[in-house]
Amino acid sequence: MPDAVQSSLFDLGDARAEQSGVQDGVVPALRPRRVGLGQGAWVDVQPDWLPGAADLFDRLRGAVPWIAERRRMYERVVDVPRLLAFYGEGEPLPDRVLDAVRHRLNERYAPELGEPLVTAGLCLYRDGRDSVAWHGDTIGRSRIEDTVVAILSLGAPRELALRPRGGKVAHRFALGHGDLVAMGGSCQRTWEHAVLKTSRPVGTRISVQFRPRGVR
Repeated sequence: MPDAVQSSLFDLGDARAEQSGVQDGVVPALRPRRVGLGQGAWVDVQPDWLPGAADLFDRLRGAVPWIAERRRMYERVVDVPRLLAFYGEGEPLPDRVLDAVRHRLNERYAPELGEPLVTAGLCLYRDGRDSVAWHGDTIGRSRIEDTVVAILSLGAPRELALRPRGGKVAHRFALGHGDLVAMGGSCQRTWEHAVLKTSRPVGTRISVQFRPRGVR
């Protein structure tokens, strides 16, 4: 495994969605490029997938009831370095475009996964001090089963880093407005991902994560 394989999401696809906005709740079909990671893990990437991403970002930033959580870490309780929202199975999503996005994702991934993506978790990264540490989404069935976690990125670009468990950074994806990345197969068990803090001046970003039942 190389120490650092620099991959930019913008290098991994030629498709460019028209920036005309989503019409009648219909989003473009998915044509991602798959990157095999080994051990049954893979990542699909499609840059500039969602038209009208800037408008959706503005709506979500204002309409979502963002929560500042505190969690126990070791011997103390700390602030979670990002704002959060979660929409469980059967709960209405905060914007009809997200319903259309999930429909497209399920067209692509439900046959392969054997079940639909039904929940949506949202993260608001206010600046470079907000982050998510190295982890895999292994709460629930994903600890022992293959799964798919699909992430829609909105707002200022931030880097999603991936590394094999116990290893060094192997991929870095620069996620920007309307970009899609989906982690599948054994990825949540055999790899870790993170959005690391940065001292560079960066703007606000929203991440929308779609997952199947029983996966967090």
